[in-house]
Amino acid sequence: MEKNIKFPVVDLSKLNGEERDQTMALIDDACQNWGFFELLNHGIPYDLMDNIERMTKEHYKKFMEQKFKEMLRSKGLDTLETEVEDIDWESTFFLRHLPQTNLYDIPNMSDEYRAAMKDFGKRLESLAEELLDLLCENLGLEKGYLKKVFRGTKGPTFGTKVSNYPPCPKPEMIKGLRAHTDAGGLILLFQDDKVSGLQLLKDGVWVDVPPLKHSIVINLGDQLEVITNGKYKSVMHRVMTQKEGNRMSIASFYNPGSDAEISPAQSLGDKESEYPSFVFDDYMKLYAGVKFQPKEPRFEAMKNAAATKDANPVATVETF
Repeated sequence: MEKNIKFPVVDLSKLNGEERDQTMALIDDACQNWGFFELLNHGIPYDLMDNIERMTKEHYKKFMEQKFKEMLRSKGLDTLETEVEDIDWESTFFLRHLPQTNLYDIPNMSDEYRAAMKDFGKRLESLAEELLDLLCENLGLEKGYLKKVFRGTKGPTFGTKVSNYPPCPKPEMIKGLRAHTDAGGLILLFQDDKVSGLQLLKDGVWVDVPPLKHSIVINLGDQLEVITNGKYKSVMHRVMTQKEGNRMSIASFYNPGSDAEISPAQSLGDKESEYPSFVFDDYMKLYAGVKFQPKEPRFEAMKNAAATKDANPVATVETF
């Protein structure tokens, strides 16, 4: 990271004191110019986070590490000789929280791990909704506007991607996760505080997201860029592999419901918007095939589809 670039870190406890205005301004600036910020004093108990980190790493070691090694061998990645651009060096599983949980369908999770992840998910859901209202306040939207848009008729979609990025012998040959913007709404990340790797693209430069203990990293998805008419931005980000250390990443996605109607807020534009209007599930179907490509053609495709009423995407994707 360049010395003159200071990553935005927000102390959420300052919202209740004399520094509220400065804190809200910091959040607003981060949403406009970074698409990311890091939360401290967010209210999630540190002992819960410590237990989840311990159990996530134990779960990987016991149930997923061998499968990951077998995947490497099957794809010829255990002996990297040339750069690989279409595969990610990560081991993952997915949890659904809303509208219906799959927590009890995930194999090999201990009762303690399930209970902790259920508790963590509930707390992150509340934090996401609190943050959406803070964004409304900064944007001059009525309180609850973003939550209402996300709700659709079925309620929001909320899920968690649990990832491990094991040591890579040749990190220059393959990414942990290729560069992309997130399709959805608000992303809340509990990342490893010892092994780094997450980077975002700012002003043409890849910037490290600092691994701070007990922090929650927030980033904005494409839906918030559309709803805010481009005032707030989703940004390209990636995960770099490391020669040493297994990086843990628990990313929770608070997204619109599948039938939520997404469009730029009328109060945030005084002319015809450059952004499209669409149903969230239609956007996700398009995103499935072009995740690792720039977002602008996706927006343009959705706008053209709305104009011609002729969109018929067939791909499917997890909506978190």
